Amino acid sequence: MRVLVVGTGGREHALALALSHDAAVTEVHAAPGNPGIGEVAALHPVDLMDGTAVAALATSIGADLVVVGPEAPLVAGVADDVRDAGIAVFGPSRAAALLEGSKTFSKEVMAAAGVPTAGSRTCTTPEEVAAALDAFGAPYVVKDDALAAGKGVAVTTDRAEALAHAAGCDRVVVEEFLDGPEFSLFVVCDGTVGRPLLPAQDFKRIFDGGRGPNTGGMGSYAPLTWLPDGIVDTVMAEVVGPTLAEMQQRGAPFVGCLYVGLALTASGPKVIEFNCRFGDPDVQPVLALLTSPFGTLLRAAADGDLSTVPAPTFADGAAVSVVMASAGYPEGSSTGDVIVGTETLAVETDVDVIHAGTARTDAGLVTAGGRVLAVRATGSDVADARAKAYEGISSISFPGAQWRRDIAAEPLGVVEGAASRG
Repeated sequence: MRVLVVGTGGREHALALALSHDAAVTEVHAAPGNPGIGEVAALHPVDLMDGTAVAALATSIGADLVVVGPEAPLVAGVADDVRDAGIAVFGPSRAAALLEGSKTFSKEVMAAAGVPTAGSRTCTTPEEVAAALDAFGAPYVVKDDALAAGKGVAVTTDRAEALAHAAGCDRVVVEEFLDGPEFSLFVVCDGTVGRPLLPAQDFKRIFDGGRGPNTGGMGSYAPLTWLPDGIVDTVMAEVVGPTLAEMQQRGAPFVGCLYVGLALTASGPKVIEFNCRFGDPDVQPVLALLTSPFGTLLRAAADGDLSTVPAPTFADGAAVSVVMASAGYPEGSSTGDVIVGTETLAVETDVDVIHAGTARTDAGLVTAGGRVLAVRATGSDVADARAKAYEGISSISFPGAQWRRDIAAEPLGVVEGAASRG
């Protein structure tokens, strides 16, 4: 099986690595890719937002399966163009990707499917926002209705900050705050059947202790030993099953990764958000522990045939990813800064470097984005994997590098930034 991965970031590097470990996958290609992905895949230039160009590339290389990584091309309908070219694709249609493309649509689907989630109001005027904030009370949760690369959410006890965030968006969804630790569940879906992967937890805020602005994610770990037994079964029964059925009924069957972001509240798990793709970096440790064939799983989903494939299996132990970001992130990023030390980790069997915002120039490997790379490690438990990841971080440097020191630190399962919510 020849597989084409579409995207440029850490998620796509982790996907390419996992695909390369499947004996059924004979070739991995990526477009446009990055220097890390280039170590396990053939890279091709392409405008990942141009579905016609992606389909043409997939055809030219004889791809048997296309895996579209990021949300923006999925929401733009790139998967539709690839399917129209007669090539199997893992990734939802434009209509199904609206689960992430519009928070309002997502809430409508959840309401129709009876999915447990936060109460919400969609607002287009300052007056509507103010009324919604008053109705739900603090902590205030304000979400940009459109795609915002994981940074379109404000959770704050400061009403003025909530209003200011809303003012910077065309349309927002104001929600009640869900109190409880958050976790991510990635479900591989074929439109009817869903296969859950290991739950993971990521750390969204830029600073230690869950403080500062939201980012695309500063680190993650799996498994979550603090989750009660049976939680995944509960989420599959109360959230994923009804959502897949509702999307079928709407004529937009969901084929791809349904990313379910949840809060474990006192009354059980409730959905914070749906995404239409694997999350980054939270899928990185999950894929590090995967022991069953990944390409085979994704191809079965693309073919509507998941019921014939065994459930995914995972190794014992744990995995942790810690992100190194460039100077100025998340407000901006510094590019062109030389990165040194990644090569020292190449010989490690239980530590790897996941490239996200990197590029190769005459000066060597340099920064080319906000989140530059992640050091991912596996170990006997979370503490062991965490220690190895941070040891790996100490081997790498570039000007202005910033990273959190508390990824996967004890106590596990706490609410990020709880102390700052007043």
